[in-house]
Amino acid sequence: MADAQLFVSQDEFTCSLCLDTLTDPVTIPCGHNFCLKCLTDCWDQSQECSCPQCRHTFTTRPELNRNTLLNEVIKKFKRPRLSSPPPQSYASFGDVECDFCTGKKFRAVKSCLTCPASYCQTHLQPHYEGDALKHHKLVDPDRNLKEKLCEKHQKSLEIFCKTDDSCICVMCVVTEHNGHKMVELETEREEKQRQLGATLSDIKRRLLKREKTLKETRRAREEMKTFSSRCVLPADGDSLSFTITADFSSEDLRKELSGLTKSLKKISQGDIMTRTPSAHEAPVFTLQPP
Repeated sequence: MADAQLFVSQDEFTCSLCLDTLTDPVTIPCGHNFCLKCLTDCWDQSQECSCPQCRHTFTTRPELNRNTLLNEVIKKFKRPRLSSPPPQSYASFGDVECDFCTGKKFRAVKSCLTCPASYCQTHLQPHYEGDALKHHKLVDPDRNLKEKLCEKHQKSLEIFCKTDDSCICVMCVVTEHNGHKMVELETEREEKQRQLGATLSDIKRRLLKREKTLKETRRAREEMKTFSSRCVLPADGDSLSFTITADFSSEDLRKELSGLTKSLKKISQGDIMTRTPSAHEAPVFTLQPP
């Protein structure tokens, strides 16, 4: 028999103590309903035993038993209700189709890794109601369910074996991976994401460092175009050399120019000594210090 429609509002199933939907509802002699835990805590903290809603006082503390009928009604009230699928819920190009629809298929709203199959809202409902199905692992619609199943046991891959660095099913755990280090697949995924995030942060840090170095290099190159070099007076017998530097200030430049001026003055005050070469020698000029 189909479930009867309940034309009630959620307020009728609300506990006046926690202001939430009744959990493990109990009905006291005055007829009011409360959550079992809420009422127990209320009475444990009070010197008198009275109804928190109508203030009716009881001479002895009533025994609190869960109202099983009311509890079932609340379950039905909270259960998602089905409605006729709107036209746009039919599967279109790119959508995952429901595996259980006949004729024109509806768009799948969930895929079950335990079954494995994809379901529209209508055919998914047993997974919310049946005790045998409500513990199945539901995921967003996925057309590649076979890739998420163990090839050997055709069970969903829910465990990650760190020893073998592989995803396995619960059957693999007891048959082939005894004594191995294992974690839940979701736990391993979160750890891998954390490691990836740390790696990306390190890469960004290195890139920023290189960008900073590049900017400094470009700035130094631009500065060396007003000041091209500084001259270093060579020692006796050495050729004239120039040393390029990017790390200097205006004060350094004044010092360098002053030194260069003194060097040029020293050269201008020297005498050039000549020696007459032999027939096979070229003329030789020697700088004589003052």
